[in-house]
Amino acid sequence: MTEITSDRCMNISLLVLRVGIGIVMMIHGIPKLMAGPDLWEKLGMAMGAFGINFAPTFWGFMAGFSEGIGGLFLILGLGVRVFAALLSFTMIVAVMMHFGKGDSFQVYSHALSLAIVFLSLLVSGGGCCSIGARISTLAGRWFQ
Repeated sequence: MTEITSDRCMNISLLVLRVGIGIVMMIHGIPKLMAGPDLWEKLGMAMGAFGINFAPTFWGFMAGFSEGIGGLFLILGLGVRVFAALLSFTMIVAVMMHFGKGDSFQVYSHALSLAIVFLSLLVSGGGCCSIGARISTLAGRWFQ
């Protein structure tokens, strides 16, 4: 396989990953985001796993935001590393909450798997098939 073909395959696979996981996260996160402060407060209580017991409504909103809006930005390929970092944090909080409650691996394995996916996107970025890459290319031309 040539280097060009390998790069093309990697970028296409990043596109498939971003769009697929982005759709899943939007479907999962938009209802949380739309639910309002009562649900946000319940979600934000998960930060107690780290000893953070203040502003649960804020933390819950941020969880819904990172999943719902972060999913959209992953699909677009815009701010991929930023949203991958937010989503990684959200999934690590979920894992620690379930682990702290004594839940089985079966319960928190999904959040753990997603944390690994988002940490990988944090390292790799969105690839060439993303709006972020297009903006970088244009900006690079304008500022050279």
